[in-house]
Amino acid sequence: MIKKNHFKLIFGLAIGAVFMYFAFRKVDFAQMGEALKRANYWYLGLALLFLFFSHWMRAVRWRYLMAPIKKVKTKHLFSALIIGYMANTFTPAHLGEFLRAYVLSKKSQVRTSSVFGTIVTERIIDVFTLLFLMALTFVVFPFPDWVTKSGYATFAGVVILLVLLIVMKKHRDTSLRILNKILKPLPKKVSSKVDGLFHSFLDGVVGLKNWRHYTITIVLSLIIWACYGAVLQVSFYAFDFVAIYDLPWTAALVALVITTISVIVPSSPGYVGTYHWLCQLSLGMFAIPKSEALTFAFVAHGINFIPILIVGLVIASVEGVSLSKAPQPSNKWG
Repeated sequence: MIKKNHFKLIFGLAIGAVFMYFAFRKVDFAQMGEALKRANYWYLGLALLFLFFSHWMRAVRWRYLMAPIKKVKTKHLFSALIIGYMANTFTPAHLGEFLRAYVLSKKSQVRTSSVFGTIVTERIIDVFTLLFLMALTFVVFPFPDWVTKSGYATFAGVVILLVLLIVMKKHRDTSLRILNKILKPLPKKVSSKVDGLFHSFLDGVVGLKNWRHYTITIVLSLIIWACYGAVLQVSFYAFDFVAIYDLPWTAALVALVITTISVIVPSSPGYVGTYHWLCQLSLGMFAIPKSEALTFAFVAHGINFIPILIVGLVIASVEGVSLSKAPQPSNKWG
């Protein structure tokens, strides 16, 4: 019998392969090679600065989300975040987020499930920020219907999740009774474990300490996503797309919104395939040929993932984090 995680990996690889096929259809490999030769790779150094600055700002924002539970140093949050992102490059279904929670729990002596609750809150904030950017792009650029519908569906899903978390937090005992009824057929040992995880998870889904922290979190979220857009914009200059195709500033915003969908939908480790096709698709809206757009997609994907993979492995090695011994979500979290 194939293990659950193996099935996720196979399923994700199959999705990635399908989208990679779509990306490579009707491309001219000679044009791809010319685009690679023409690129000015000095710009990519600046792109990397924006990338790592955005991750540091993400660690700072995470510090505010952790503050109601425990005060944690930003450098510890940053290292846990990078290790988790590194794991996401070769594991399916965002399993790196569980490793990220596990690593920080060991540093901060906070239950892993409580830390994971803050990560869920963080992701909700990210999606709302993305939806804000999507609404902004609707004003400056006419999106295809499928993008608009994806935005509406994502918004509905996030609102439902947010309401569910608030209800569970406010009516914890009632929620626990419902959960126990669902788990009644399971052995007592399993249901008791889930009971404890449920409580510690909700401990992590907490409001910020004060309204000042809410304001800071909003500002940090906008800075984080502005840096993501800056990475794309600088990469456009590296390929001289701004001059050749007269790209407006909205191109980076449109590409950011559309490629982020590759992170939301189930896909292969590192979003290989889905990211490339969606990046190619978004650039096609600005009359950039498929071959050059795909070359750009490979370089942009490499900027976002290869440095994180290398730095994450280094940090994991220095801090003695063993990826093979890291617990899975179903194992003991403490």
